[in-house]
Amino acid sequence: MTQDTINQILQFRDDRDWKQFHNPKDLAISISLEAAELLETFQWSADNVNCDDKKDKIREELADVVNYCVLMADTCGLNLDEIVQEKIKRNNEKYPVKKARGSKKKYNEL
Repeated sequence: MTQDTINQILQFRDDRDWKQFHNPKDLAISISLEAAELLETFQWSADNVNCDDKKDKIREELADVVNYCVLMADTCGLNLDEIVQEKIKRNNEKYPVKKARGSKKKYNEL
């Protein structure tokens, strides 16, 4: 995600004076609710685990989740690029390629 896109999300919020309503608790709830709506897309899909016929709904709900994550990071004073890079580094340490490649085991089971 580019900084320009992040700025557009924040500008949308600011133009409507909604920052006053954004606190970590309510944003975390919103992230969870939107993630549940994304999950609902896959409900009752049986063997159709990719839900190719629902890509538009998946795109919409995923965008909602990401938008709320951007708002949460801003509210908490976190730099998204920095925290994602830190997480990638930690995951690389927890899941070294030689042990994790092709495995779905959790890091403590490798």
